Amino acid sequence: MIIDIVKAKKVFKEYVKNYNPEDAKIKIKIAHIERVAEIARKLAEELNLGQEDIEIAELIGLLHDIGRFEQIKNYNTFLDRDSINHAEYGVKVLFEDGLIRKFVEEDKYDRIIKLAILNHNKKEIEQGLSEREELHAKIIRDADKTDIFYVLTIADKKEVWYKPDLSDDKLTEEVYSDFIKNRLVDYKRVKTGVDLVVINFSYIFDLYFKQSIKIIYNNNYLEKFYNRFKFNDSQTKERIEEIYKITKQYIEQKKDE
Repeated sequence: MIIDIVKAKKVFKEYVKNYNPEDAKIKIKIAHIERVAEIARKLAEELNLGQEDIEIAELIGLLHDIGRFEQIKNYNTFLDRDSINHAEYGVKVLFEDGLIRKFVEEDKYDRIIKLAILNHNKKEIEQGLSEREELHAKIIRDADKTDIFYVLTIADKKEVWYKPDLSDDKLTEEVYSDFIKNRLVDYKRVKTGVDLVVINFSYIFDLYFKQSIKIIYNNNYLEKFYNRFKFNDSQTKERIEEIYKITKQYIEQKKDE
């Protein structure tokens, strides 16, 4: 066995001991990573991949957000635009600083792991990847977003949207227009907490596998997410309802395709 996933999980637990266990963001991220690794494994299994690729998928899930811990420690944010690109920093920690060898001894899968991590938070997967590299990039993107939808239904609003109460926030015209026209929103346009909420909704259009769609649909994540908010601004309220209906209709169609 080239990938010892049990050992890798132990290494991960040792690594995160370097960070404040009482920090809410650290807690959120550790739990998220552990769930994403499990989701990635299940996706790979349901896609009928071989054992090697199942283990690669789970390992990528365990490593995809390794750059988040220094980001939280140094910047106290999950927003890359206000700090560092957490995927690129994760690749630095793993491959430039050599942390990857604690997780897996051989370098046979380094390129697949590196490319999957680098592409997991991009707007789109880069061109030029091999079929196998692109497959693992898709798996981690789906696993990540699937769990993000779960997190959005339970997490403390202050930790995710940086405010305990978004009721007085207003949706900016640029973000609304981006969503309506393109279904994807440019992070650089974000100015308010409710703008971030819209970006969260837009993740639904960036899922590749029916299995991911079904997890979100069967757990009713979209409705639970939508019901967490009450907005005082009438236009914002109407537009968020519109956005919710668009995403709900999309997921209901996709689950049966």
